[in-house]
Amino acid sequence: MNVYKNILVVADPLQDHQPALSRAVHLSEKSDQARITVFLAIYDFSYEMTSMLSSDERQAMRRGVVQQREEWLRDITRPHTENGIEIDIVVVWHNRPYEAIIAEVYSQHHDLLIKATHEHDKIGSVIFTPTDWHLLRKCPCPVLLVKEHSWPENGKVLACVNLAAENDTHEALNDKIVQEAQSLSALLNSEVNLVNAYPATPVNITIELPEFDPATYTDAVRGHHLTSMKALRQKHGIDEENTHVVEGLPEDVIPKVAEELDAELVILGTTGRTGISAVFIGNTAEHTIDSLNCDLLALKPEGYISPLDPNH
Repeated sequence: MNVYKNILVVADPLQDHQPALSRAVHLSEKSDQARITVFLAIYDFSYEMTSMLSSDERQAMRRGVVQQREEWLRDITRPHTENGIEIDIVVVWHNRPYEAIIAEVYSQHHDLLIKATHEHDKIGSVIFTPTDWHLLRKCPCPVLLVKEHSWPENGKVLACVNLAAENDTHEALNDKIVQEAQSLSALLNSEVNLVNAYPATPVNITIELPEFDPATYTDAVRGHHLTSMKALRQKHGIDEENTHVVEGLPEDVIPKVAEELDAELVILGTTGRTGISAVFIGNTAEHTIDSLNCDLLALKPEGYISPLDPNH
């Protein structure tokens, strides 16, 4: 079973309450005490602009700010360390947080990155920052974006699979997504559900080809997706009632099914730069994530190489 051993938590500099740290501690307790590192990248432009100061004085000021933040993180993590959880603290001075975070993932070989998201006060949905998007696209390890709530026992995990593509990369990624869902479900005592969206009949075809029968076409597409879903669920031992094959765009279908199930976690694959299909974060389905109202775990396919990989 894939249990996390080395978790990186991105601290939220704007609040004392740290949902990402709480989630990491929860996972650590469930998985034989994973090691946790709490990470913060800070940068204050005003210190760089003070031409009155010598470079030594600027460095001393930076060091002072870094030490203050380290002390703050020690205070925040103390309740957990006093309970015997091993937590390291890393604060760096860097003006691009996502680059600093990914460099840390590479240098310390973290196997999970956890970061809190912010909720939009008016519409109740999650706001993803530019840093979140960079991490989803470029971080080599799984990225877990968490909200302000705890994971209930006997909850539901929703794994998003892509059954339209007939290539090995997507098949392998589907398997990886389902396996990750099963590992986490075993850890959290929750139920695995699979969802797949299939496209509606394009309207322009029915106009341009009078002899085209949209109903037959839709039945054929749905049939293909149902057959593929059956093969996938049987391969992984998942009950039919826990699979959802729904007509529509992934960015509409996935949040809707997640809400109907009251899922605590949605897992999907990100193909990083290649963005072949709408379910995977490419150019088309970033809306999927924007409208989710639960935690999100994003996985990369095997062999994914980040543009920030120091070895390439």
